[in-house]
Amino acid sequence: MESTKIAPSFDRASELKAFDETKTGVKGLVDSGISKIPRIFHHSSVELANPKPLPSDLLHLKTIPTIDLGGRDFQDAIKHKNAIEGIKEAAAKWGFFQVINHGVSLELLEKMKDGVRDFHEQPPEVRKDLYSRDFGRKFIYLSNFDLYTAAAANWRDTFYCYMAPDPPEPQDLPEICRDVMMEYSKQVMILGEFLFELLSEALGLNPNHLKDMECLKGLRMLCHYFPPCPEPDLTFGTSKHSDGSFLTVLLPDNIEGLQVCREGYWFDVPHVPGALIINIGDLLQASLRNQYMFASSDFTSLFTMLDLFKKSSSWFKVFFFF
Repeated sequence: MESTKIAPSFDRASELKAFDETKTGVKGLVDSGISKIPRIFHHSSVELANPKPLPSDLLHLKTIPTIDLGGRDFQDAIKHKNAIEGIKEAAAKWGFFQVINHGVSLELLEKMKDGVRDFHEQPPEVRKDLYSRDFGRKFIYLSNFDLYTAAAANWRDTFYCYMAPDPPEPQDLPEICRDVMMEYSKQVMILGEFLFELLSEALGLNPNHLKDMECLKGLRMLCHYFPPCPEPDLTFGTSKHSDGSFLTVLLPDNIEGLQVCREGYWFDVPHVPGALIINIGDLLQASLRNQYMFASSDFTSLFTMLDLFKKSSSWFKVFFFF
């Protein structure tokens, strides 16, 4: 008589707790040499299904627009006008755009990405001392903010810190990435001010309108790390979501996988060397909803097996908020 196989019991709460208590995140799992990912990271087949194909009327669209910011110093009125018009169209139709010639040096971008990667690739005993779910701390390192509430965990680790309006003291930040975090936050605040001016003009408003709304008051750095995954077909690095900010500035590395949603369809966002990805956040949309129409701005990160087996990936996001 053929025996019936019984699936092993799955105590999700216990597995979540055991994972969290290692205090080494997903990187710790990879370092342990696992060949199968824990069930807490398994996403549903519905979430993992291939996106629906584009209809004929959207086949001409490839990806989000790329806007040339002219080094943040438009001497040519036509180029200034073109940038404003490009941002206006991108905000209305996509909720996203990439910017080049944005005034943040390529050297600083690379140092920031290296700083994120260097932090997450420190020895586990170093990272353990900083791992916490005490969100009152100046600097937080953890895996998945919503680890205990989400239907499935994402394959990533994160550290974050509020850089404005009350910046941390230097000693509050890890030495390995302290200097570059401080410098990058300064440069992004300058870029953010410029972007809010252009967005204000794109909306037909005074250039200072969004600044006067205190859109530049708060700045949060969020630094994701996506280690190589042995079973990338079962999980996500970042599942579908939108950002609850005024504006998000995303610095990706060259590992592709980011997608954005337009009219219910998903589009790849290819890597553009030196570019920053700008997302119109939920807070800005809500603040201006009665006056202006923005495109909704959901996005996700889909893994490919090639990418995840080749190398780790890191993303660096900064959010502007009240």
